[in-house]
Amino acid sequence: MTNALAHRVVVLDGGMSTALEQAGHDLSDELWSGRLLLADPDAVRAAHLAFYRAGAEVAITASYQVTYEGFSRHGIGHDETSALLRASVALARSAASDVDGQRWVAASVGPYGAMLADGSEYRGNYGLGKQELVQFHRPRIETLVSADPDVLAVETIPDVDEASAVVDVVRGSGVPMWLSYSIRGDRTCAGQPLEEAFAVAAGVDEVVAVGVNCCAPEDVAHAVDVARKATGLPVVVYPNSGERWDAAERAWTGDGTGFGALAGEWTERGARLVGGCCRTGPDAIGVLAAALAE
Repeated sequence: MTNALAHRVVVLDGGMSTALEQAGHDLSDELWSGRLLLADPDAVRAAHLAFYRAGAEVAITASYQVTYEGFSRHGIGHDETSALLRASVALARSAASDVDGQRWVAASVGPYGAMLADGSEYRGNYGLGKQELVQFHRPRIETLVSADPDVLAVETIPDVDEASAVVDVVRGSGVPMWLSYSIRGDRTCAGQPLEEAFAVAAGVDEVVAVGVNCCAPEDVAHAVDVARKATGLPVVVYPNSGERWDAAERAWTGDGTGFGALAGEWTERGARLVGGCCRTGPDAIGVLAAALAE
């Protein structure tokens, strides 16, 4: 994949949870899409295949919410959780065999806050020291690496402390990763300047791209500029559709039409991995892929 990034834009998939919900699956519990790795792995494979067929070249695995601590609370043991992590990579790889052309698998490494299932991934500042975050991330990353993905997708990271911990886990391993922050405006969700956030990855051989995800589309362009300046690396962006969650009405508002329309600007600024996050299903990725092809 790194060779492709030197020459062109690579299309990522969209929101796994969105694709699964569109297919009729209930993801309302704490284990979210990770539960289906156990309950209905064929549904996960079908979601990957739908994204591939829509034009995605990279599938991000359903391991975002899969942690030893979080699954243990639901009676799922260490060995079974390890098997599910490895299965997440295998399912994405299997789906790729049903389409023509080069496809890659990115093993999702979600933030500590995803395990808490309380929205902490959009706040950060967990009150943990760096070493505690290293101890949390290391076992899961080591298991995912053993499944031989093409790259680790370290995503929706809300603050610099957690990013630094994950970089320390991966540094020296020879395993490629991208580092993607959740942001609001021109800062991380924890309020740190993006210059400081992206600098964590500068000069680390394993980091092949930096960027943002699970953010508003209008926040992406500035983040691309800062990421390029801070690291000189290819930039990865996969924002939400642009729709807004109305908590009072418990419904999404807006139509998300700005998502695909802005992609050209992102690539002109230096984005090389482009996809979608929340509320971007296979249809949205199909529109994105077509727009980027033009």
